[in-house]
Amino acid sequence: MGIFVHWLTQKWYQRQPSRWLLTPLSACYRSLIWLRHQAYHRGLFQQCQLSAPVIIIGNITVGGTGKTPFVIWLAQQLTEAGFKPGIISRGYGGQSLSSPQLVSADSDPRIVGDEPVLIAQRSQCPVMVFSNRVIAGKLLLASHKCDIIITDDGLQHYALKRDIEIVIVDGERQFGNQHCLPAGPLREPLSRLQSIDFLVFNGGDHPHGHKMQLQASALINLHDPTQHKPLADFAGETVHAVAGIGYPKRFFQQLRQQDISLLTHPFPDHHPYQKNDLDFPDDHPILMTEKDAVKCKVFASDNMWFLPVDAQLDTDFSRLLMQGINALKKKEPS
Repeated sequence: MGIFVHWLTQKWYQRQPSRWLLTPLSACYRSLIWLRHQAYHRGLFQQCQLSAPVIIIGNITVGGTGKTPFVIWLAQQLTEAGFKPGIISRGYGGQSLSSPQLVSADSDPRIVGDEPVLIAQRSQCPVMVFSNRVIAGKLLLASHKCDIIITDDGLQHYALKRDIEIVIVDGERQFGNQHCLPAGPLREPLSRLQSIDFLVFNGGDHPHGHKMQLQASALINLHDPTQHKPLADFAGETVHAVAGIGYPKRFFQQLRQQDISLLTHPFPDHHPYQKNDLDFPDDHPILMTEKDAVKCKVFASDNMWFLPVDAQLDTDFSRLLMQGINALKKKEPS
């Protein structure tokens, strides 16, 4: 199933005449999305307001856009500003949980998902996963002294009332063929962007949104995390490049920019790695993303390295966002 989704995603970002065969289904999908949105807007479906402000981090396309680095960045910014953020997520890539689960840096990604574990490790904030974000948010607020909630990938979860919506867009692929599912990658029509608070492009230079760049730091050895190596040290070498993320090409391009010769191994997003996935018939170094490393740690060898990245946002965006958040806090009843 994962391989089929990966193939279909590639077609959405290319000019494929076959998409017209799926256009009638896309029209049905758009109608259902509109009806659901109207049901919440008119009060037919109930929305829940949490006792703390809610910031939604999401996208309107299927596939990786860079939400996880942004969530980590935002959590760190809020912590530095004196807030106590909590993070809720569905836990994609993990098992279907029958009840909410608190995530720690040592949680099993096969159960709670790879991204929540990575977020817990990097942000040092409490993370709760469950398909129902309302329940997850209530439990997190009841069990921790959080004063603001960040929702990872909850733009379409309208049952949870939100105060700020931030949409992350892949600056290279953007919106693909601009068709809704299943003919294209859009979860919602592009008109949805008219109602959000902030639009952030991951890479590229776009006049109608804020700019985010992912800055790579030194590689870290998966077997011995005390070992660090600059990415430039692998220049001229041949390596196995492993990426089980929404858009593996972005990681491969990052390595090629350092004149590294790649043997590429793209895997579906949230791929549940097994040791034999990385049993290559040579001793070339294996370089992977930090999200992959979360799942490969249990069988790590000394030739495995992962590349952490940090989101960098323009100062204008940071200022406007903090202004909006501080305004929300002032509105809270004393």
